[in-house]
Amino acid sequence: MTRAHAGDLYRFAYWLCGQDALAQDLVQETLLRAWKGLDALREAESAKPWLLAILRREHARIHERKPLDTVELDEGIAEEAAWASPERHGDAAELREAMSKLPHKYREPLLLQVLGGMSCEEIAAELGQQPGAVMTQLFRARQKLKSILQGGRPEAQHGLS
Repeated sequence: MTRAHAGDLYRFAYWLCGQDALAQDLVQETLLRAWKGLDALREAESAKPWLLAILRREHARIHERKPLDTVELDEGIAEEAAWASPERHGDAAELREAMSKLPHKYREPLLLQVLGGMSCEEIAAELGQQPGAVMTQLFRARQKLKSILQGGRPEAQHGLS
């Protein structure tokens, strides 16, 4: 069960935190918590959404425990670090940057759908919302993402804020 979903868990964790080591730690902690609570999983088909929910909560716990210290980086160092990961350049970097500009209320459901493969109903249950609200958030997230990727041209915004 865990091997089948480990790649998806890592990708979701990486999109949440943007750091390889932290994403790996999140996956490890998720799998540990899942192992301890395995009897809570009722159906094998719901394993992936269940694991993603655990990962999401674990990511939130990290930020509850302690705020992360921030340090100003020299521009040269930041540019060198950008080449450290394949997702840091090219189309993936552009998409990641555009996703980071989305408001949290749009970004999270979109990540759960695209990376987690969750349905609107599963996302709604995970976020404690109605499926209709999630569908609206997903629609707006895609429209905003499209606008950002097109350079914010007015014709691409369709009046969404």
